[in-house]
Amino acid sequence: MKKLKMPTAYTLLFLIIVVIAALTWVIPGGHYDTKVDKATQQEIPIAGSYQQLSPEKQTPQGLWEVLNAPINGFFDAKDIALFVLVIGGFLGVVMKTGAIDAGIARVIGKLKGREQWLIPILMVLFAIGGSTYGMAEETIAFYPILIPVLIAAGYDALTAVSIVALGAGIGCLGSTVNPFATGIASGFAGVSIGDGIGLRLIILVVTLIVTIIFVMRYAKKVKDDPSKSMIANMKAENEQHFLSQTTDEVKFTGRHKAVLWVFGLTFVVMILGVIPWANKFNITIFEDMTKAVAKIPFIGKLLGGMLPLGDWWFGELTMLFLTSSIIIAFIYKMRESEFTSTFVNGARDLLGVALIIGISRGITVVMDGGGMTSTVLHWGEGMLENMGSVLFTNLSFLFYLPLSFLVPSTSGLATLSMPIMAPLADFAGIGRDLVITAYQSASGIVNLVTPTSAVIMGALAIARIPYGTYLKHVWKLVVSLSIIVMVIMSMAAMLS
Repeated sequence: MKKLKMPTAYTLLFLIIVVIAALTWVIPGGHYDTKVDKATQQEIPIAGSYQQLSPEKQTPQGLWEVLNAPINGFFDAKDIALFVLVIGGFLGVVMKTGAIDAGIARVIGKLKGREQWLIPILMVLFAIGGSTYGMAEETIAFYPILIPVLIAAGYDALTAVSIVALGAGIGCLGSTVNPFATGIASGFAGVSIGDGIGLRLIILVVTLIVTIIFVMRYAKKVKDDPSKSMIANMKAENEQHFLSQTTDEVKFTGRHKAVLWVFGLTFVVMILGVIPWANKFNITIFEDMTKAVAKIPFIGKLLGGMLPLGDWWFGELTMLFLTSSIIIAFIYKMRESEFTSTFVNGARDLLGVALIIGISRGITVVMDGGGMTSTVLHWGEGMLENMGSVLFTNLSFLFYLPLSFLVPSTSGLATLSMPIMAPLADFAGIGRDLVITAYQSASGIVNLVTPTSAVIMGALAIARIPYGTYLKHVWKLVVSLSIIVMVIMSMAAMLS
């Protein structure tokens, strides 16, 4: 009997689009009345206003919409896709200099016998990023950096994916002040972002400890016996692909150091650029600095209309990595033709990732086009009314699991659901912050594994890991994390 083979990410995502389109013929479309939120200027649904569309206004998605979904999804995600391509070009230029290989040799030399400490240190850092500013798409840039380091240290690509994806993912699961999840949800729920922060911090710490232990146990098993790796059959192929040359033969020159300084500084600026210092934390240092520079005669006009750090997003981040690529090319004295060909080749390496991002977004395009989102939300609204606190809290969490699959964007899910779900907490006799915790925990857990997440599918494409292998690796952890979250939330509901 022929062994079943898991389809590629492209096929899997397209099949999901087909399934969602088929469901739009079964699940009636509907809509909520909306109002404009004064703070965000976004349209939000009004609780209790759901209406099913009349038969003549139903919009089941047909073959045309299915075939168009990846295209429209790519248009919707063009900023992220372009960011990924420029990241590919940036990394191609950096790799051409040999600085990464030289740096790997230096890191491995310094951590002889202590490489396992990379795992908890990096996972804590990624979790902090996820918890504070929703680090997700930005992690795509770290996979090509970390995978060669860990392979050279005796681990595998799956260990690297676990460190980044699970580290940042747990941070989002236990978001404390993440403006794109907790902040938006708190605003729509009518509570402060600080409400429930203690509970979210407990969830963050407990789930992060469990996940670090999980990753370290797997990493130790792989290092002790490489045949125990879940991708052991790809060991030689991955070493050839990710390690361009033997690290112990690479000299670490002054030029390599300069390249790595620019390389590291680029990521520091990226992180500083996306944390909303002024808008969410009332820290205006970067805005003040930008205004001061703009007032300098001639220099201010020469630099142009700069955005302060904290107001950056994918357009500015793409510009940052493109600029850093040019600076690195100057440092390494690349010829213009060599730089452009290297950059284009690097972008080509991540073209598949950019396409996956577009196809992933196509799922939401089909779902919204068929009016399914409002209907699914209405079902949850009816199901969760008039329940006890513990039951309501846990059912809210369970309700958000499939909804997070359908709407992988945390900010989109908060905007869509929180104006409806938060008031239901009042009838259950619990704080609205518990609904926020249920929403972000469920969203965080689902986004660790869902194939509708461009971040996960992009990471697996970079690491050359089949989705089925990754799912087999993490499913027990995901179940354990779900149980832990539900237990902690139940205790909080009982004490509320």
